[in-house]
Formats: sequence, structure tokens, C-alpha cells
Amino acid sequence: MAEPTGAVELSIGGMTCASCANRIERKLNRLDGVTATVNFATEKAKVTFPAGLDPQVLVGEVEKAGYTAALPAPPRPAEETGEREPEDDLRPLRERLITALVLGVPVVVLAMVPALQFTYWQWLSLTLAAPVVVYAGWPFHKA
Repeated sequence: MAEPTGAVELSIGGMTCASCANRIERKLNRLDGVTATVNFATEKAKVTFPAGLDPQVLVGEVEKAGYTAALPAPPRPAEETGEREPEDDLRPLRERLITALVLGVPVVVLAMVPALQFTYWQWLSLTLAAPVVVYAGWPFHKA
């Protein structure tokens, strides 16, 4: 029968290249019964280990290699942490999108349909497009 195992996803810090990830992976895989894969892009290490092994040993092994490692924090219920629903986070972006659509579509229509172009129609286009660029585009401009 197979030996019971544990699994953990370590957060790794201090990696500067894929060779760093490879070095950490080799260090962890040298431990008896440990299987590790390190992802440089996400800075995470997925490790399976024998049930008798303390995960702190894995952290210590990574730190001996010259990098930082941390065990994941235990999850807390949303009520306890005061977290909002994901919908709440998207609401401001949705409002900006709707504003951009409501003001942007007439600009495109005015520009594409010559029959709708009147004298100084560009001023109306500017008036409608400015809030799209400033308000709706603000998250992009500040980044």
C-alpha cells in the first residue's frame, strides 16, 4: 500500500531566473520521498512529501539554497476577514465600461456615417470622447 503523503504550495522569493527555480527544485527533490515542481513565473513550488516530514523542513531546505520560502496562510472565512464579493470589485470597472460605450458609440457613428456629419461635428465628438479618455480610461492612465 502507498505511504500517505502531504502536499503544500510554497511561496518562493528571491528567484531571478529559471535556473534559480531549477536549483530549488533539485534541492527539494533530493529529500527522501519528496517530489517538487517550481514555477519561476508564479514564484510557487508545489511539493508532495511523506506524511512524517514537517513542511518547515522544506522551507529550511529552500532557505539553505539562498532563497526565501513561506508556507501558505490558512484560509479564513470571508465574514471574518471582511472581504467583499468579487462583484463589488468589478462594479467601478463596469460603470466605466458603460460610460465608455454610451459616449463612444455616437462618436464612432458620427465619424463613420458622412450623412450625420454636420458643421463642426468634430466639437461634439471631442465633447463625447473626452470623458471616455479621461474617466473611463483612468485605470490605464494611472498604471
